[in-house]
Amino acid sequence: MAQRSSLALPREVPVLAVCFLACVATGLELSVNNHAADFSLSTLPGRSVSLSCLVQNSSQAEELLWYRGGGKVNLKDGNKVNISNICVSPVTESDNGVTFTCKLAREKSVQVSVILDVQFPPQLTEEESFQIEEDKDVTLTCNAKSNPQAQTAWYKNNTTLTLQQNRYQLYQTSEVFQLSIKKVQKSDNGTYTCVVKSSLGEARKDFHLIVEDKKPVFPKEAVIAAVVVVTLTVLFGIVARKDKIFKCFKRSSETAL
Repeated sequence: MAQRSSLALPREVPVLAVCFLACVATGLELSVNNHAADFSLSTLPGRSVSLSCLVQNSSQAEELLWYRGGGKVNLKDGNKVNISNICVSPVTESDNGVTFTCKLAREKSVQVSVILDVQFPPQLTEEESFQIEEDKDVTLTCNAKSNPQAQTAWYKNNTTLTLQQNRYQLYQTSEVFQLSIKKVQKSDNGTYTCVVKSSLGEARKDFHLIVEDKKPVFPKEAVIAAVVVVTLTVLFGIVARKDKIFKCFKRSSETAL
């Protein structure tokens, strides 16, 4: 006689399975701005973006949820059932890449996500000046966010910079553009310009580099030795004249009559 398995399933599993099967059987799905699948929405800073989530093929009231990234959006009571609208206004550069997701409350696997594609040109801060001693290193940094990603070029005194091997190094990420100069020389004096360009525009930043004469460096050991010599000379002088010093103190302590 066959034995029944003793493995017990949690009570919640059949309930969830019934809910999921009910959604599949009725063809229940969501759409956001008439998109039934995840999509990307392009926009510009300063504009407003409206997102409308709608329950499809529903014969009953269905509660909807909205999420911005991993955080739940607080919805008003009249904006939760069968249709729900949210608005991002004004759109900012920090909204780029943010995901908004509409979910069915009783079955969160039924969902549609929207990724904001906020496009903006590169922007740079004001010019900078550097005063560097000869033989020291310097790094010029341009921090520039942009979407789409920008490309950069470096100029010296309005002429395309010729990179000297082993002295000039370039470093670049999606937002950081750096030019490093090893052991600067007087010939490195000048204005360096970082030009960041994308399909939406370009930005420039100037760096004024002034190379100063190398300051003389005194050996630490020599300075310490000089201090020791001076200190000992003073001490020996005091010891050599101690008798005269004591006589002066003795006379000053006598009472005049």
